[in-house]
Amino acid sequence: MPKIKPFRGLRPPKALVEAVECRPYDVLSSEEAREEAGTNEKSLYHIIKPEINFPVGTSEYDPRVYESATENFAKFQRNGWLVQDEKEQYYLYAQTMNGKTQYGLVVGASVDDYMNGVIKKHELTRRDKEEDRMKHVRACNANIEPVFFAYPDNEVLNKLIARYAQTTPEYDFIAPIDGFRHRFWVIGNDVDIATITAEFARMPALYIADGHHRSAAAALVGAEKAKQNPQHTGTEAYNYFMAVCFPAGQLTILDYNRVVKDLNGLSSEAFLHALEKHFLVVPKGAEDYRPRQLHEFSLYIDKQWYSLKAKLGTYDDSDPIGVLDVDISSRLILDELLGIKDLRSDKRIDFVGGLRGLQELRRRVDSGEMRMALALYPVSMQQIMDIADSGKIMPPKATWFEPKLRSGLVIHQLQ
Repeated sequence: MPKIKPFRGLRPPKALVEAVECRPYDVLSSEEAREEAGTNEKSLYHIIKPEINFPVGTSEYDPRVYESATENFAKFQRNGWLVQDEKEQYYLYAQTMNGKTQYGLVVGASVDDYMNGVIKKHELTRRDKEEDRMKHVRACNANIEPVFFAYPDNEVLNKLIARYAQTTPEYDFIAPIDGFRHRFWVIGNDVDIATITAEFARMPALYIADGHHRSAAAALVGAEKAKQNPQHTGTEAYNYFMAVCFPAGQLTILDYNRVVKDLNGLSSEAFLHALEKHFLVVPKGAEDYRPRQLHEFSLYIDKQWYSLKAKLGTYDDSDPIGVLDVDISSRLILDELLGIKDLRSDKRIDFVGGLRGLQELRRRVDSGEMRMALALYPVSMQQIMDIADSGKIMPPKATWFEPKLRSGLVIHQLQ
């Protein structure tokens, strides 16, 4: 059963939140962060993308970059751009995209729960990315950015959240770039805090939706600090890391599509003919065509769209991995026909998050950069939870969650 804890959040005064807040570190390049921060010294990019504090071309892994994160984090607190709340509490974070709102509870999630599998994963992590985030957590002695969890829908929490949602939020702004609305409430009432803690303790598990590397790094640093502290009791702040937990039924998962540089020596005609072994191939013309159901794919090649429907026998509906369209396409198209064995390392393939739309697939193929594009039907949250419950791991680049969490609304310190 998950163990969560309220915490004394470190966060910007209401008047400064829009100057401080920004996109998460891993959804934009150093150049984009430099441009977005501009002359704004209060931008959290100076802490989460601190390479922008150095000349263009400075590696984000340069030791001086982590030192700069430490210095700027202290500066933000010294200047009153980040102020710590006086009591331990939870927070409520609402995101509205295209008229749909999802409500997440901001909590301290247990390091022990991560280590023993109560917090469930569905993706593999890379050690180099873990180590980068671990260095950042150590440098700041804080979880500067939250991770994104899902929890099984809970009626008691739904009613509590609905009650807070009717009140005036602490923060309320429209984010630049994406244009989505973000609202934030403080949950300081002791009865409500106790209710949230108790309801989470009744759940079978929590699920990492987005942020596997941040989760791993936060948990590993917490465990590291526990070993280094001879007076360790288990109640210290480092035993928890910051997560925004959303009801699974509210989450939106978009398609995560593929673009490929070549056809592995095949002509377009030969490639389309080879696809007919495992798929029903139907031309759809030049108008954008999006998959309508599971096991249907949209192929874009030579300025034309095709529907590819996987034939019976090419997938196993009883296997939580074998039923996934990312698995079907990886096995029967990318591997068997195009010779792409490892999605993580092969330079012939790239991935396009669903928010960019089919037009981005068309653009990259029509420009000549890529030879073909493959659009997938989105994975469901239930599929993710089934895989996590089974102890299996999803194929790479399977999920794209939107909207992304904004960084800088609240920070969790480890001391």
